[in-house]
Amino acid sequence: MTERRVVLRHRVQYGAMRAAFAIVGALGFRAASNFGARLGLLGYSPLGIRRRVVERQIEAAFPEWSADRVREVARAAYESLGRSSTEAAILSRCSRDEILALFDPGDSWEVFERARQQGRGVIIVAGHLGNWELSGAYLAARGVEVEAVTRQQENPLFDAYLTRTRLRLGFKPIYDGDAVRRVPRALRDKIAVAFVMDQGAAGLASTWVPFFGRQAKTPRGAATFALRLGAPIVFMVALRKPDGRFTIHFEEVPVKATADKNADVDRIVADCTMVLERWVRRAPAQYFWHHRRWKHQQPGTPAELGNPL
Repeated sequence: MTERRVVLRHRVQYGAMRAAFAIVGALGFRAASNFGARLGLLGYSPLGIRRRVVERQIEAAFPEWSADRVREVARAAYESLGRSSTEAAILSRCSRDEILALFDPGDSWEVFERARQQGRGVIIVAGHLGNWELSGAYLAARGVEVEAVTRQQENPLFDAYLTRTRLRLGFKPIYDGDAVRRVPRALRDKIAVAFVMDQGAAGLASTWVPFFGRQAKTPRGAATFALRLGAPIVFMVALRKPDGRFTIHFEEVPVKATADKNADVDRIVADCTMVLERWVRRAPAQYFWHHRRWKHQQPGTPAELGNPL
């Protein structure tokens, strides 16, 4: 963690955020989610925040879709982001039983349990699909010890608030700069360690793998730790149902070691990304298309395989 000095801008931002959270939190989970959906739609129209980015990336991922279909899913993606944001904002007010009541456990919990029974910890990989913050809270509510690799927020007051919220919900943050030290320790202690794997960031060891047919810069950390420590990888996603509740899904990602460790890492990263893509295809309106997923490209990448923007 890098120590950052708190300046006036941080205090103003944090004060406004806490005031908004207090107002939204008074509504209750379901009403807050509906309110967030309406706020999200404002981002699509009339504000048009990143609307071109969202629509162009959906077009690139689903070239067979009509323009009307693209706009329909883009609009729903703004609604979903608004819901997820407000839901995450009020999670700290939810009890363990309230979090569990939000979920239909689905039929794949045994996939996660089999991985735990190996006794080497579990590496969880997830994407910005459904409600990723809530999925971690659900694991903790079921008594699973969880630590999550995350990036430090620019605003130190907001960063501290997120840390307090996550600790209250039962999962600990690991800043990515400290992952090399803390992830192996956690796995050796049979703790589940979560990675959100679909954002290429400066300073993170990454590889380029196909995502909807285009090369996407993707962190290597989860695959590297799995191979080094013999830990199983499980993909996890919490998808929103029409009734406002969620279903949690788990899927094992094979970890196989050969003599070529670099190739092994690249293959596992590609497999994780392939699983994420398959789930995004099931619920494209619940994906975070607002992030420029194909922004970072290797020199010489053909236009048809690179950034669509």
